[in-house]
Amino acid sequence: MMNMKMSLSLVAAAFALTACVDAGPNKSVDRGYNSHPVSELQAGIWVDPNGCDHWIIDDGVEGYLSARLDKYGKPVCSGIGEPNTAVGDFKNPVPDPI
Repeated sequence: MMNMKMSLSLVAAAFALTACVDAGPNKSVDRGYNSHPVSELQAGIWVDPNGCDHWIIDDGVEGYLSARLDKYGKPVCSGIGEPNTAVGDFKNPVPDPI
């Protein structure tokens, strides 16, 4: 009887954990007119007001921004540009409607 209760408890716990998983949309794929993986887009670097780097991509309609981190998860502040500037060829040739 105790083994049966333990089994039922484990099944209930496993079922409850599956309810916590939210698959959601795949954010690694650009969903524009020419859908392709975000990793194939050209990235530039935006330097924030504190002098730290952020990856930036503009595909014409959508934009992507992510902090540039070292292998330990700390921000990279390389001095590649002045604060509040963007460096690199990160713009898509599609005209931005906004």
